[in-house]
Amino acid sequence: MKDENKYALLIDAENVSSKYIEIVTKEAQTLGNVTIRRIYGDWTASAKNSWKDSLLENSLSPIQQYSYTVGKNSSDSAMIIDAMDILYTNDVDGFIIVSSDSDFTKLAMRLRESGKRVIGMGESKTPTPFVRACEQFKTLDVLYKNHHSEQKSSLPERVRKQNIKCVTPEKALPKEAQPITNLHAIKATVISLLEENSDEDGWMYLSELGNMIQKLYSDFDCRNYGFHKFGKLIESFPELQTRKDDSSNGITKIVLVRRREE
Repeated sequence: MKDENKYALLIDAENVSSKYIEIVTKEAQTLGNVTIRRIYGDWTASAKNSWKDSLLENSLSPIQQYSYTVGKNSSDSAMIIDAMDILYTNDVDGFIIVSSDSDFTKLAMRLRESGKRVIGMGESKTPTPFVRACEQFKTLDVLYKNHHSEQKSSLPERVRKQNIKCVTPEKALPKEAQPITNLHAIKATVISLLEENSDEDGWMYLSELGNMIQKLYSDFDCRNYGFHKFGKLIESFPELQTRKDDSSNGITKIVLVRRREE
């Protein structure tokens, strides 16, 4: 059995809110074994108090970085230096960089040049160069908003009507959180890929289509659009149709997709 991939998790506490820690750690664990967990910031500042309870709970090693200049994120250089040290001195397969700062664009590119996977995590405001420099990018505020929306909708109706305080208040949610790549662009690309890569009957493997979309859009995640599976997202497009066939072993099912015949 192949060993899990090893990752280094580096968090820019100066640039990311502590409310995302649950999503960050959960997403990181799905990727593999997170052997290095470091979080950077000026821990003498009162603004970091919201992070302090999360450090022990999530086995994060705080790295102190004083703010030498007002208004300048001092964690950037420390994270970049540590990332390069880890690249050359530790046996890791990839890096998870948690920040919405475009200053990490060159770092992501350099790590990928060395054959490492780079997973970015940040808010939807993250500049496009950093998003595209990552192999995958998780949009934290969108995932956060959808996660809490699901939690609220799963409560009994009488509880929702009473507006019980245990439910995260709407004002705490990022109202402007939107996917970096909008659904219209995803649909247009899906249709274009089908036209270019389908067989003579117009069919294409759903898994192959999904892999192509992920390579074209590093920030693509069907959960950003309210779906837990890629197939469900595809089925929501009225222009498309899917079918299931038996695989060669006769046990599993393979799913194909094509444009719906008019």
